[in-house]
Amino acid sequence: MKLLLTSAGVMNPSIRDALVDLLGKPIADSGALCIPTATYPMGGPASAWRFITGQTPLPMCDLGWKSLGVLELTALPSIGDERWVSWVREADVMLVGGGDATYLCHWMRQSGLADLLPSLRDTVWVGLSAGSMVLTPRIGADFVAWQSAPDDRTLGVVDFSIFPHLGLEPDNTMAGAEKWAAEIGGSAYAIDDQTAIKVVDGTVEVVSEGHWRQFPA
Repeated sequence: MKLLLTSAGVMNPSIRDALVDLLGKPIADSGALCIPTATYPMGGPASAWRFITGQTPLPMCDLGWKSLGVLELTALPSIGDERWVSWVREADVMLVGGGDATYLCHWMRQSGLADLLPSLRDTVWVGLSAGSMVLTPRIGADFVAWQSAPDDRTLGVVDFSIFPHLGLEPDNTMAGAEKWAAEIGGSAYAIDDQTAIKVVDGTVEVVSEGHWRQFPA
């Protein structure tokens, strides 16, 4: 897949330009599916509704898509692959909301979406916070809120971890990011809400109008 891993959505012109580049066409000509699943353990149904309807300050679903649908991962196992796989393959982009990355990881595996990802060569994945972190190898214990999570491991689609919302007081300070990176023990990035990480064919590019820091392995 083509990845745009954000902290807080498409927050500035640089990130928007990166999204259009990945799509290969205007947003207004692109069909999107939004995935609110990660929201439920932390934000609940009201947060899911705000994400889907664009009633948040985090630009994702309100960017002017040609079409927008909701892909709720917890429903997919009862629908059957013969129905939902075609919905995913027909979409230009998946907009994956924030919340708890371990809960999202669980349902990506349970639904079969995780297994489908390698075949989606032209699909763009736009993650917001947990929607970005779920593709990393580990998120760190401090970011685990779901009580049923066995540990902090996630899908490992990329080979680096992400510390989002850098600079958001009191928890997401640079000192906190440094401590987190030492515990993660692998390659990692701390990014603020004006920053995204673009990944195409294994090539990583930081797109930023804000602040970020790379922690080598």
